[in-house]
Amino acid sequence: MHIKPIKTAEDHKAALARIEELWDAELNTPEGDELEILGTLVHVFEEVHFPIDPPNPIEAIRFRMEQQGLEDKDLVPFLGTRSRVTEILKFQRRLSLNMIRKLHKGLNIPLDILVKDY
Repeated sequence: MHIKPIKTAEDHKAALARIEELWDAELNTPEGDELEILGTLVHVFEEVHFPIDPPNPIEAIRFRMEQQGLEDKDLVPFLGTRSRVTEILKFQRRLSLNMIRKLHKGLNIPLDILVKDY
């Protein structure tokens, strides 16, 4: 096993190819250990070079709606009236603190996402 830091796009590509070769490796074997180490190195490299910004609050709400098969009307208990739901989802009205609390508790959307400026 020869493992080195991933510093370039070529290193990244080579590490991904090796991971593919090792994909079915047994745990607690030299190959399994190599797979685990390479996975960690690739993860760190990708977080630095290909960061993914967290969603804005409305994107997070829409994503949770999609995950749970919810429709606009299902947000009324969290946001108020149907028209208010529409206004919020169309970025015409901001979320209030009370709405943020209800969305966090009821839909389990992280507070740090819901309080972001958008």
